[in-house]
Amino acid sequence: MPVRLSAALLSASILPVCLLTACAGAPVEAPLDTVRAGPPPARTPAPAPGADRVKVEGDWLAVRGVEEGTASWYGPGFHGRLTANGEIFDQDALSAAHLTLDLPSLARVTRLDTGDSVIVRVNDRGPYIDGRIIDLSRAAAEALDFVEEGLAEVRIEVLGPADREDRAAVSRIVRGPGARVSAQR
Repeated sequence: MPVRLSAALLSASILPVCLLTACAGAPVEAPLDTVRAGPPPARTPAPAPGADRVKVEGDWLAVRGVEEGTASWYGPGFHGRLTANGEIFDQDALSAAHLTLDLPSLARVTRLDTGDSVIVRVNDRGPYIDGRIIDLSRAAAEALDFVEEGLAEVRIEVLGPADREDRAAVSRIVRGPGARVSAQR
């Protein structure tokens, strides 16, 4: 004897299955900003058409953003500790801390009063003092000659994400306004 289900019973049994199937799609993830401590990192913008380009160790990198302000430096108290992206901080390497840049990133930092510049690997968060835009490692501060003063007015040119293994790209120091910087406009 065939079993006949009423329309109401059939609807009541199919509806939960349909609802569960609809929920079985891709998992919904909370935005990363909700799980990170501190300010959320800014996504490095894509370079504008016709943007400046800088040659770093044979690769042309587009300038993706520019910021000017006060730089400070840090070193001895943090040497050997982990940076925000898990690398070990080396005060003798050309590195930096920034509050919002993607980690790790490359940036050219130019001292405004001398024109000296250095390419740094941004691999840490900071500075946490109002009015400062970047903390440089002792080596980067030495390259820009402001260890004694402690602070310098700088321009940061964001060059984009850095390859974790490419430490050679951050070893280039460029001196003076007439220095041989490979730049293309």
